[in-house]
Amino acid sequence: MTKKAHPISELDAKMKPEVLEKARMLYERERLNIKLGQLREKHGIRQNDVSSFTQTAVSKLENRKDIKISTLIDYLDSLGMGLEIRTYPKGNPVSAEQEILLRI
Repeated sequence: MTKKAHPISELDAKMKPEVLEKARMLYERERLNIKLGQLREKHGIRQNDVSSFTQTAVSKLENRKDIKISTLIDYLDSLGMGLEIRTYPKGNPVSAEQEILLRI
C-alpha cells in the first residue's frame, strides 16, 4: 500500500517558492496579532486597562498588519513584558548561529 502525501505537502509542491514565502509571511503577521491579544488576556488585562493606550488603540494594534517595533515595545511594556529579537540564518532557525539583536 502506497502512503499518500499529506494534502498540505501536495499543495506546497504545486506552488512557487515565492508564493509560499508570501503566504508564510502573511501567516506570521496574523499569528503575531493573535498572540498579542492572547498575551494580554493571559495576564488578565482588558483592552481598557492597558496603560499608555486607549481601548481603541489596543484594538487597532492587535489587528494591524504592520507594527512599529517602538510601538510593540511600548505595548509590551504596558503589559509588564519585555521583547527579544533574534537573528538566525534562513533555512536553519534552530541554528547555533542565533544572535540576540535586541533585548528590552
